[in-house]
Amino acid sequence: MPSNQSGTVACPVCSRQVPEKDINYHLDNNCQDAGTSSQKPNAKVQSSIASLFTPTGKGQHHDAPSSSQTPRTANRAHESKKRAQPDDISFTLEPGPSKRTRLQSAAPLAERLRPQTLDEFVGQPHLTGPDSLLMHLMDTGSTGSMIFWGPPGCGKTTLARLLAKRTSAVFKELSATDSGIGEVKAVAEEAKRFLALTGRRTILFLDEVHRFNKAQQDIFLPYLEHGHLQLIGATTENPSFKLTGALISRCRVFVLERLTDEDIRRIITQAVERVSASTSDATSVVDADMEDIPSSQPEEDPLPELPSSLSSTATAPTDPAPPFPSYPQLTPKLLSSIVSLSAGDARTALSLLELVLTAPPTSSPDTLLDSLRRSVSTSYDRTGESHYDMISALHKSVRGSQPSAALYWLARMLTAGEDPLYIARRMVVCASEDIGLADVHALPLAMAALQACQVIGMPECRINLAHLISYLAEAPKSTRAYQGYNRAEVAAKSDPTAPIPLPVRNAPTKLMKELGYARGYCYNPDYIHPVTNDYLPPPFKDQVFLKPVGDTSDKIWDEDALHRWELDENNGGAWEGRGRVAQPQGT
Repeated sequence: MPSNQSGTVACPVCSRQVPEKDINYHLDNNCQDAGTSSQKPNAKVQSSIASLFTPTGKGQHHDAPSSSQTPRTANRAHESKKRAQPDDISFTLEPGPSKRTRLQSAAPLAERLRPQTLDEFVGQPHLTGPDSLLMHLMDTGSTGSMIFWGPPGCGKTTLARLLAKRTSAVFKELSATDSGIGEVKAVAEEAKRFLALTGRRTILFLDEVHRFNKAQQDIFLPYLEHGHLQLIGATTENPSFKLTGALISRCRVFVLERLTDEDIRRIITQAVERVSASTSDATSVVDADMEDIPSSQPEEDPLPELPSSLSSTATAPTDPAPPFPSYPQLTPKLLSSIVSLSAGDARTALSLLELVLTAPPTSSPDTLLDSLRRSVSTSYDRTGESHYDMISALHKSVRGSQPSAALYWLARMLTAGEDPLYIARRMVVCASEDIGLADVHALPLAMAALQACQVIGMPECRINLAHLISYLAEAPKSTRAYQGYNRAEVAAKSDPTAPIPLPVRNAPTKLMKELGYARGYCYNPDYIHPVTNDYLPPPFKDQVFLKPVGDTSDKIWDEDALHRWELDENNGGAWEGRGRVAQPQGT
């Protein structure tokens, strides 16, 4: 191998001068490293270089790869050309949004627009106001564990997150719908270690805490007892029924109210403003990019202005400006409808708003309103607390002789999907409990309505129920039988071993007759005059359980309640019974 310079050799392939110690590396690198000579190989030499390192095969293209390809890269490029039909197509991966950004953009509008500070939180002034007990506890740092009880969409989750942010505590969030004791215990043990190392507390927010059974709820007790973990539980069910007494005793229960119409309207307004602002920012960026692009249309002279008289006559009357110019389809009527359909649920309101905002601006308001109404499902739960609250409201409306209110609650329950047989059975009870002896036809009518519901079913049996409830609400009321039984039950429980008087005992055998059973009993139909027997045990002989008609000895006289009835129900007139009904002593 010839050498032209001291310490250099000529490459047998490219004829360039390469340091002697680097010749092997130069050949292995396909003669791509710079040599001492400025001579560059021609295309023919480059082709021969490539042929040394690129084996040829049947059907292989003989185009040489680019000079920047290594042998392995050249082989890969050649194989990709073989697979390409008919031409090799290359794709360039450009940087896109991060995984977290994509997840956030896929979240519903209600999740993306959650308040980030307590100042942005809407509603619940009794909890978030400056003089509220909760804010006072936050300022003093003695919040402890809490249970947030309230209807869906009232802000339980958002409030818990904001409180954790305000206290600078570590925030962990779980849902009882997809978590168990294992997840809770892992968080609790981590919180215990973190508290020992850093002194920072951990807040565990457990959504739907009522889904945990009593055994699962007990996992919190030792950690709450020692202060290793702070629990904030959220529930839509009554904690008295769904949570254990031990857990409730270690937590403060805060009740969140359903949001008012004004709260919902404010939430919607803020949401539209935030969405409009983000849309405007994105549009301004696009417009700035488009400014440098020349227009393909020829420039035209501006049209001459019309005289003021003609322009004023040519101008058509304009409609009132929409409340949100960026979204003209969101009319005031639609805004009010969203407030009404949401029923105090902010999540529902924002979901409905999202449907409107994504609709074309030229959409018909009537079409949008119909779509909104079809997309809202009732929040009535046939096994939840509202189930019992509504049947209680119905029963009390009948008892209070308020047929209009009773029919309203009947309609609310039936339209929400309540079982008509459940209502009919409750009205059978009401017929005896509240109407009772005042109208002996009430119970047969209630049984007939129950049978009608069994035979006919919905939707026709709603007419039978309306008939029954209207009759019961307007019927006179008497609880003599119901109250009489209650008094008798108290006496029976007080002495369950009181002996039965001998005259009223059964005497089917000779031995019983010899023992005095039924002796001295007067069979009433045999006498032309009244007779009596010993009917009650001696301890209760003189007690009266069924009060006589008109007896008011156990009734209450409440002047304030009577005055309210006179104003609301009697058009301000005095009750006709004021002069003839004696007021009980002590009133």
